[in-house]
Amino acid sequence: MTLNPLSNPKGVKLLCELCQKPAFIQCTLCRVTYYCGQEHQRADWEGIHEKICQLLIPLRTMSLPFLPSEEERKKREDQKLYRQMHMIELTRTTGQKLLFEGKHAQAVPAAMQSLRFSIDVHGLNSIELVPSYLILGEASIGLGKLSQAEEYLAQAQWTVLKTPDCGKSIKSKLYRNLGLLYAAQGNFEESLRQLANDIFHASEEFGTDDIRTSGGYFHMANVFFRQNRMDIADSLYTRVTDSWHSHLLKIVKIRTRTPATPSGVGPAATQPRDRKSVV
Repeated sequence: MTLNPLSNPKGVKLLCELCQKPAFIQCTLCRVTYYCGQEHQRADWEGIHEKICQLLIPLRTMSLPFLPSEEERKKREDQKLYRQMHMIELTRTTGQKLLFEGKHAQAVPAAMQSLRFSIDVHGLNSIELVPSYLILGEASIGLGKLSQAEEYLAQAQWTVLKTPDCGKSIKSKLYRNLGLLYAAQGNFEESLRQLANDIFHASEEFGTDDIRTSGGYFHMANVFFRQNRMDIADSLYTRVTDSWHSHLLKIVKIRTRTPATPSGVGPAATQPRDRKSVV
């Protein structure tokens, strides 16, 4: 994609989409996104901007007509909220998918966008921000930026602590990320403690043999493996494979099951043959 060099009027401050430093180039496709240089533009394009470029225009265009009626204003606000919620879902899902693929650097722009839109919709202290913090934390761990990961996870943990009715699923993901962080720092005992918390909350939410719980067992096995405690690691790896085998076996059975078909042809085939059965 091509870029426009910027010459900002006095008093106008345009900031880079990724680092929030002064911007000097503009996306020529949407014209509402700015960057400090081509490196950040390329990173944003590969991470998320290609998917949301045109979707940003109605959200960032300020020259909207004045609407005199309350009904019209409410309709416009509802449309804006709908677009924002769609952007949260799209950017968060994209960031999570990139994490699964091991593309940690590309996951960062997507997670940052999801965090921005979540703040716009829910405010700075909402539990709805935590999934974005967790993606940013895990991506930072994968990139070896542990101090940055610690900041994101500290923010997520503080938000969870301030939310008494926080769901067990969110807590499980938080503790899993903390376990990964401590493992990356070489603090294996604290890592195991956090992963045990992850498994506890995941088991409460999904059950002990669910594949969503097995992730905690897998990361715990990795820690024991690094400690050369192979007997424990092997038993945990076995538990993970058993959970996935059971899960995949159920899927195969469902998809290969032959559907039951009534005998005969047409509506008469579904009618009772014995008139007494109708009574």
